[in-house]
Amino acid sequence: MGVETMVTRAVETNAGVLSNRNLAIATAALLVVMLAAMARGAAQFPLLPVLVQLHLMAMVAIMAITVPMLLRAKGTPGHRLLGRVWAALMFGNALITLCFNAGSSQSGGVFAGDFSPIHAISLFVLLMVPTALRRARRHDVAGHESGIRGLVIGSLLVAGFFTLPFGRTMGSWLMG
Repeated sequence: MGVETMVTRAVETNAGVLSNRNLAIATAALLVVMLAAMARGAAQFPLLPVLVQLHLMAMVAIMAITVPMLLRAKGTPGHRLLGRVWAALMFGNALITLCFNAGSSQSGGVFAGDFSPIHAISLFVLLMVPTALRRARRHDVAGHESGIRGLVIGSLLVAGFFTLPFGRTMGSWLMG
């Protein structure tokens, strides 16, 4: 058995804590939490800046697409189509978040022109989405999956978790 075959099999089986199945479960759980927070904050949602509203709606769509993408067969026409939609939403959402104010609610939270370490996630997404797509086109299965998993872990799960504490909007809505 060649090295390429072994790598492909390792990627396909995804054994371990960070398996595609477990990432899908974590994403689904975070999606439920975010939907609960948005339901509790529904009256305040229209008061948010339009870019923040777009960001939140895109994140819901991204997480909803992520779950079946991680669980279903890879390389199918449906996977490719959903992947393109997912990539476009991720890339567009990263561009939107670059417009967010880093630290205060001044200017409604957007267009303040300041940057913080959290903006590094946006830059990571802007670099990794095209890289992951390029790897898929080159049939670099391991590289593509590694990039997607990095995006799911870093920009969905970790960043999503950190929307809950520290008086952030989603956490405030969730905890009421």
